[in-house]
Amino acid sequence: MFIRLAQQHRLFVQELVMNLQALAIVLERQGYTASCYTCGNQRNSASFMVSLGENHLIRFLVSDYGITWTEMRDDHELMKLEGAEAISQLKELSNLIKEFIPIHIGKKTLVKR
Repeated sequence: MFIRLAQQHRLFVQELVMNLQALAIVLERQGYTASCYTCGNQRNSASFMVSLGENHLIRFLVSDYGITWTEMRDDHELMKLEGAEAISQLKELSNLIKEFIPIHIGKKTLVKR
């Protein structure tokens, strides 16, 4: 049972890392300063960061040891969440971004809201 749980956890972390990489790309295309760094090709850990402007920074770390969301403004920690709460906060960020993705149709640009 424990071996199966460990494998499921590894797969979950790998999928989460892939999603963080994609989120960083989408944010960069929308003009935000965002990055997602991983160690090696196995995708077993990542450091995701995005600047939301005005010294407002989000850092999301994922590894075999845990998952954390840290929100900072002016170099002061506003909020730190771990585990499922951190993932929920990441989902909220992702949903906000989806609401404002520009859609290109021909020569017109529409904003999805």
